[in-house]
Amino acid sequence: MSHFNDFNNAQVAKLPNHLKQFIVAQNYEKYTPVDQAVWRYVMRQNYSYLKNVAYYPYIKGLQRAGLSIEYIPDLQTMNDNLGKIGWGAVTVDGFIPPAAFMEYQAYRVLVIAADIRQINHIEYTPAPDIIHESAGHAPIIADTDYNNYLSYFGSIGAKAMFSAKDFELYEAIRKLSILKEAVDADELQIARAEKELRYISENMGEPSEMALLGRLHWWTVEYGLIGTLENPKIYGAGLLSSIGESATCMKNDVKKLWYNIDTVNYAYDITKPQPQLFVTETFQNLIDVLETFANTMAFRKGGAESIMKAIACKNVATAVYSSGLQVSGIFTDMGISPNDEVTFVKTTGPSALAFNNKQLTGHGKDYHADGFSSPVGRLRGSEKPLEDHSLPELQSLNISKGEKTVLTFESGISVSGTVKDMIIENNKVLLIAFNDCTVTESNGNILFKPEWGTYDMAIGEKIVSVFNGAADKDAYEEITLISKEKTHHITYDDKTLKLHGLYRAVRAIRESGENLDQLGEIFLKLKTSHRQDWLCALEILEIIYHKEIYPQLEKEIQVYLEIKAGKEPDHTKLINDGLHVIKNPVSQLLVED
Repeated sequence: MSHFNDFNNAQVAKLPNHLKQFIVAQNYEKYTPVDQAVWRYVMRQNYSYLKNVAYYPYIKGLQRAGLSIEYIPDLQTMNDNLGKIGWGAVTVDGFIPPAAFMEYQAYRVLVIAADIRQINHIEYTPAPDIIHESAGHAPIIADTDYNNYLSYFGSIGAKAMFSAKDFELYEAIRKLSILKEAVDADELQIARAEKELRYISENMGEPSEMALLGRLHWWTVEYGLIGTLENPKIYGAGLLSSIGESATCMKNDVKKLWYNIDTVNYAYDITKPQPQLFVTETFQNLIDVLETFANTMAFRKGGAESIMKAIACKNVATAVYSSGLQVSGIFTDMGISPNDEVTFVKTTGPSALAFNNKQLTGHGKDYHADGFSSPVGRLRGSEKPLEDHSLPELQSLNISKGEKTVLTFESGISVSGTVKDMIIENNKVLLIAFNDCTVTESNGNILFKPEWGTYDMAIGEKIVSVFNGAADKDAYEEITLISKEKTHHITYDDKTLKLHGLYRAVRAIRESGENLDQLGEIFLKLKTSHRQDWLCALEILEIIYHKEIYPQLEKEIQVYLEIKAGKEPDHTKLINDGLHVIKNPVSQLLVED
């Protein structure tokens, strides 16, 4: 794991260890001359088109984020620039789990996939790549209202309950995206992965909080429009980084609807162009809609319904007692009173107790290795919650060290034992530990026996909040579920390396203005040995066209590309768009933005 740029950016330095584990080194030298040409092509196309439809001054935004049209961004340069607006960036390996992605956003850190799309996926890739993440997300980060929305979304998304199915879906999407970007992709494997993803996504059942939030994220951060229904502008990164969809989305057959809380009812398909898009009048409206949704979530509602979400999730979650005590673990059971109040909660397997997101000393998952269970509610006949009792009031109930006591809850659960210890924080009783303890339900069912050791009883009248993950994540589990599927790394054959050499030579000629006489020879090599390539020929044509030299060669390349565009449907639009940008040059426009 690499923390190479921790301390050069304040936001990255603040990341907790459980997030740092996803960081990989960018390894800038791995980008080939073709990769650099792909970046430049997409960025020139983007700018040529987006200057009219992007919500914000695209180039200014790029510069503020430390990006250029000419080169794949270097992470350190981005961090130096983003640091000035209170953000940072890290590189990761492809898709990371949604909860971790959200948490990065809450810490004001952009997550950037280190890889770049292959030339045959230049218009759109299902895998996250550096074009999408940096050219899509970074330029708009400088807008204060927008970046406040992004970090606020992250802080809410990080608490969202997800279902066991959500994790299956994440793994299936990650697997398919890796296969599709692999050079040696096996069509059969891809078809199988697509079938598997389709099966999982069609059998998701009731959408979880994370799934619903995922929709709000998709229709805003990825595919959002701002302005009016008649004349909206693009701010969503998925559109800004897809040279195909940024153009088609503005057509009339893609419906434009107002963005509001009903948007949560629109599912999306990551593999297809979107049938409708949502327009917000302001970024403040995004925050208002998010706030409305957050009020329905378990972390704000608490109670029995929220514990049920935790049990359904089958992953680590945290329940917060009204005293402030936090119980983290995999929830497997609970009791409910006739008026729907929680009467006890139970976790199975390693569990931990915390307060204010800091683990209580001696109450980590090693100590509570076999789970945790405790009553919830008031003592029978008590006028106030047990957590609010003062020391004298506790003593009147024989709750002091070394005293034997019997406590009976309104639910009928009875706890009898000798007080071993108490934890009190901020004048709230959080926990009472008992020796020689027996815990029974009103029907006589025994929940805890003296021979099982110390009984740690959580204190709190209600469960006020339930959220995804552990309260103190670094103490609970530094290493989360990192996917075993890794992105594929490529070794290039001799022919490909020669093609890289031609791209490198063209860039050197363009940047230095020297050795122009070599362009004809490079074009000849492309024509004879690399017939599948179209982008390098475009780059040669661009130089000749702007320098107004070698009219014969210019004509020859123009004809070569036009024939290619006519014969190769996959390249028709790419070549024509490339020719358009050469004739309507971007470079002269950069100054005007």
